[in-house]
Amino acid sequence: MTALSVKVDGVKYSDDVEPRMLLVQYLREKLGKVGTVIGCDTSNCGACTVHLDGKSVKSCSVLAVQADGGEVTTVEGLAKGNELHPVQKAFHQCHALQCGYCTPGMIMQSISLLSENANPTEHEIREGLEGNLCRCTGYQNIVAAVQSAAGEMSGKSLASAGAAPTDETGTLR
Repeated sequence: MTALSVKVDGVKYSDDVEPRMLLVQYLREKLGKVGTVIGCDTSNCGACTVHLDGKSVKSCSVLAVQADGGEVTTVEGLAKGNELHPVQKAFHQCHALQCGYCTPGMIMQSISLLSENANPTEHEIREGLEGNLCRCTGYQNIVAAVQSAAGEMSGKSLASAGAAPTDETGTLR
């Protein structure tokens, strides 16, 4: 066993872990952070994306001991009380999810993308999310959600920030 001390979603944890335990396993099994999803176990899908010391990582390819002394943010640590993070809010408002399996990783990667580029183009969003797979949405509403969140985070309204187009009844086109 190896001693591990890490801050997760603002709370400090100290545990003994197997040296081979993956960060995703630690988050889910030891801490109960089940919002971080295990998808492919090969770092191809991005469903397990979290932030480690402010950088986006696929937690299925990081050992828990590599986070020792670090700070991890999961999708569960984004909201402030009942107030969703702007990216979470935009994913909801733009219907950027269907089954929801990829959503935590997509949200975490989107936040990372927006921290590096506050006003990305559609191409830059698609490129920035290319390591995160979605089998349901077709990505269009995910791109719209990132554009919308970028607008909100820079002070623009969601409606004028590239939200998904709708018809007169509010149905997505």
